[in-house]
Amino acid sequence: MASCRTLGAVIILGLALPAQAQVPQNPPSTAVDSLHKFEKPVAEVLLPAKPWYQGKLVKASIVPALLIGYGAYTFNGGGFYTNQEVNRDLHKVFPTFRTRTDDFLILAPYLELGAVLVSGVESRDDRLNIGLVVLKSELIMLSTTYAVKFLSKETRPDGSDNLSFPSGHTAQAFLAASIVHTEFRDKSQWYGIGAYTIATSVAALRMINNKHWQSDVVAGAGFGILSAHLGYLTHRNRWGRKPTLMGLNVAPTYFGSGTPGMTLSWRAH
Repeated sequence: MASCRTLGAVIILGLALPAQAQVPQNPPSTAVDSLHKFEKPVAEVLLPAKPWYQGKLVKASIVPALLIGYGAYTFNGGGFYTNQEVNRDLHKVFPTFRTRTDDFLILAPYLELGAVLVSGVESRDDRLNIGLVVLKSELIMLSTTYAVKFLSKETRPDGSDNLSFPSGHTAQAFLAASIVHTEFRDKSQWYGIGAYTIATSVAALRMINNKHWQSDVVAGAGFGILSAHLGYLTHRNRWGRKPTLMGLNVAPTYFGSGTPGMTLSWRAH
């Protein structure tokens, strides 16, 4: 009987061993590499930086620089077609024509901007940020044009004062036209074409009214466009993004005399 029990135990043990051997073993856990998780990918690190001439500031300054450069080139009688020659030819065509329309047309591009916004056309940026860009651009334009006026001391064609170069009216009109073009060029180029047509009309009327030379209005257009571009480039607001509420908490509380109530707290992001 003892030998039979021993044999049975051996058989049971032999049958149990393969079952234990088939139990899968957990693979060794690998440590998470947290030392390099914030490093940039190699491909991103090795990307070459853009050359300076491809920067936004350079691209935004090309057209204004050409206009201001031409105005400076023809300043004080320079150039192939001088200020005096342009003035002489204009007054052969418009000998006695005078108007104050240019005093009102300088704001016409802004009226176009407001009318298009009211009509429901979606602008590039929200209205608050458009207002901030306009304010900043106006400050840049006024400070630069009037500084150059007092430094250049060019006499107007009619001899009224020595603040001819550059044309402030033209700078104002082209600044507003540039903002209209920037805000709606993705919708239609015709908005910008209309605004720039108004601005060009202001420049022409300033010469016809004998208030400015050609150098004044060409440079004024450059100062206006450059001021608008700088207004956009230096603006760092997040266009059209409304703040989201983060960490919104509601909790019961008690005020004076044991009056129950609730407190609401949040953090804007």
